[in-house]
Amino acid sequence: MHLTFAKRWLLGLAASAALALPALAEDYKYTTPIAPGVATPDTLETSIGTLRLNDGFPTPETMDTIWDNLDRSRALQAYLLAIPIVNQAGMRDTLMSFGPVNQTDVIWEDLVDSRTVELTANDNTIYSFIWVDTKEEPIVVEIPPKVLGSINDFWYKWVGDVGVTGPDKGEGGKYLILPPGYAGEVPDGYNVVRPNTYGNWIFFRSFLVNGETGPGVQGVRDNLKIYPLSGAANPTPATLVNASGVPANFVMPTDYSFWELLNKVIQEEPPQGSDPTTLGLFASIGIEKGKPFAPDDRMKEILTDAANIGAVTARSLALNIRGRDAFFYPDSDSHWRLPFFGGYQFLSQPGVANLDGAVFYYMFATGVTPAMEEKMVGQGSQYPWTSLDAAGNPFDGGKNYRLTLPANVPVKDFWSVIVYDTQTRSMLQTDQAHPSLSSQNTDLQVNADGSVDLYFGPSAPEGKESNWVQTIPGKGWFTLLRLYGPLEPWFDGSWKPGEITLVE
Repeated sequence: MHLTFAKRWLLGLAASAALALPALAEDYKYTTPIAPGVATPDTLETSIGTLRLNDGFPTPETMDTIWDNLDRSRALQAYLLAIPIVNQAGMRDTLMSFGPVNQTDVIWEDLVDSRTVELTANDNTIYSFIWVDTKEEPIVVEIPPKVLGSINDFWYKWVGDVGVTGPDKGEGGKYLILPPGYAGEVPDGYNVVRPNTYGNWIFFRSFLVNGETGPGVQGVRDNLKIYPLSGAANPTPATLVNASGVPANFVMPTDYSFWELLNKVIQEEPPQGSDPTTLGLFASIGIEKGKPFAPDDRMKEILTDAANIGAVTARSLALNIRGRDAFFYPDSDSHWRLPFFGGYQFLSQPGVANLDGAVFYYMFATGVTPAMEEKMVGQGSQYPWTSLDAAGNPFDGGKNYRLTLPANVPVKDFWSVIVYDTQTRSMLQTDQAHPSLSSQNTDLQVNADGSVDLYFGPSAPEGKESNWVQTIPGKGWFTLLRLYGPLEPWFDGSWKPGEITLVE
């Protein structure tokens, strides 16, 4: 190995000296050969233009080019890494418009419909969204029985589960949310949660009973309490605010205002929620705790450009990603995608971040929990989704498509298919309040062999109105198939959904 390197070194000396170094009038006493690649030529043709140096020292014009490129590249990476944080910030701001933190449960008592602009929400379960802030003191949340949910911190990292997959096992329980670095006494009788941020989002789903929302809503109303630890002797019931049918936006901005939301969170939260490299990227573009965010005109132009490129990058990763590791059936031409790849921690292997998986997920979804990826036969749910038809083309809202679900869909509970808008990543807004189909629909038509044909297009095929979801000419869409209580044929691959085919 050393001989090989030595040979390469000697062979490259002449070329290196001629290319990169000015000719010397004479050798000096301690002159030695310089290894190839150490010196930089005085002129380099690059993707960002011609770079010029004087004996290794960049010219002023080249330095300007380099600084702009460095700021642009760091801004783009900062944008992609900040998507989960800004996603949460957008969520928090809208939740606060419904009522104060540490008091309010924003609940969809009559399910979510398309008037709620919310990333890939479902209309099959009763959502409850709660924002908790522990900056003043620890907060207690009494979770109702028979719910399924999680706690995510302000950096959108999973902190813990509540309900069926949490320590209360669906029986209901008291959760004590502690501030970062809390060193005070921790009383007995609580499920203790230690997030790394003050702000935390608690979300859970209650379930329909015989197709009705009433029992699930009443369970929340009777049991949910939110109060400071100092008020444990007099626990306060949560204030429920019904968001069903209320036009509201829970989706973050992706333009320049993205940076302003990010800065707001960085100023509010302690740094231990993140890591030095990510915070260093934010600081390199002017977003740093304790300092004003005041970019000059040059930097504003760069940040605006980075936001535009970042938004399109995130959409590219989400809607038509490179490679097959993001798909359920990677050895085939199937376009059914995984909701997580890299797991709920978004790792390609232990200790190595799966950057593409994180960008895609946080751009298109909310709620992180290991329960969404674990194999739980007959429990939980699975989430195959697709943005491409059988030929690999994006869905066109002006065309007609068919999805066939083979007989014996492997679910203990039920399945559903919901159509989403590629712009908002929320339910497609059409003449249908609920752009979805489900095995719970009593009028769903089933074929003689037990399979089900579902149709998507601007108008329903004759006689198939009950199996049809409306789409809009000129508008794109994608869809998500939810399997509630998935059974073994889903996990072993013996049952697969059909591809969505264009109907001419």
